[in-house]
Amino acid sequence: MGKYENINLEKGMYKIGGKSFSQVLEEFDPSENYCDTPLEGMDAFQRQLKRFDIKVSGKGADVVEKFFQTTSSAALFPEYICRAVKTGMEFENVLPSICAGTTMIDSMDYRSIASTPTDDEKSLADVAEGAVIPETVIHTQENLIKLRKRGRMLVSSYEALKFQSLDLFTVTLKQIGAYIGKMLLNDAVNVLVNGDGNNNAADVVNGTSELSYADLLDLWTSLAPYKLNTIIAPTGMVKSLLSLTEMKDSNAGLNFHATGELITPLGAKLIHVPDMTADKIIGLNSNYALEMVQAGDVITEYDKLIDRQLERASISCIAGFAKVFKDASKILSY
Repeated sequence: MGKYENINLEKGMYKIGGKSFSQVLEEFDPSENYCDTPLEGMDAFQRQLKRFDIKVSGKGADVVEKFFQTTSSAALFPEYICRAVKTGMEFENVLPSICAGTTMIDSMDYRSIASTPTDDEKSLADVAEGAVIPETVIHTQENLIKLRKRGRMLVSSYEALKFQSLDLFTVTLKQIGAYIGKMLLNDAVNVLVNGDGNNNAADVVNGTSELSYADLLDLWTSLAPYKLNTIIAPTGMVKSLLSLTEMKDSNAGLNFHATGELITPLGAKLIHVPDMTADKIIGLNSNYALEMVQAGDVITEYDKLIDRQLERASISCIAGFAKVFKDASKILSY
């Protein structure tokens, strides 16, 4: 009998500071102990699902009631919800494409760092023998980064869901995750345009009366010495980009029609954000422009999910965004 079958599961495992339920499980039952066994490739949570014979997806998926057959198996339900929501958040998630990095914190207060190099500091000129090496100053920002709580309230009685397939319930949870991911993307775009409260809104490049190839070249050159590698645009601007004569070459058209992958104007990845202001395009170097700050993981109200068998439970994520280098993003505006 494996060790995973003897672990005492209880809701207190969700209350250990700085650790998720899965991380706590892994400490009790390390996955490395299962190398060269039939359970290799499973993590600690998946082994608990096996222990209680709970199948959450695919042919023959169990119903929600299966989680609540015992007190121990009920303790797995909040983690199942977290994983399903995170899967929805990660589906077509473009945040990694626009964020230079992600910082995890254990509080609601975060002050980012910044460096504002002058033109001389960017040039890195030769230093004569015995001369002082020029300095680049890194400092903390004056104002705290604003973190927002994004989430949904899951409202249902246990009786309404007890006979529902977990496979179908997972789809609903993934949709909640997709909604949260969409709002996080909108928050990121807002910070890129307006800054994070530290006087670092993006500089504006004024376009002509309508989008032209020359405007794109102006955006490209304005970012120097940063390389334009990402363009974020609303629906109307994406249509205009796709309609430019310079973007209609046979190779670009073939790829778009065959795969649905958008063109890459001037070598930049094009990201469609429908909720973005209609008369703007954001150009940035994703390696230097934005930092994502996240306070913990996806959060569920585990007491209600376990003790009261669902009824009302919140699913949320607390995150914010900070500008790294102000000049690494510019706005093409009309």
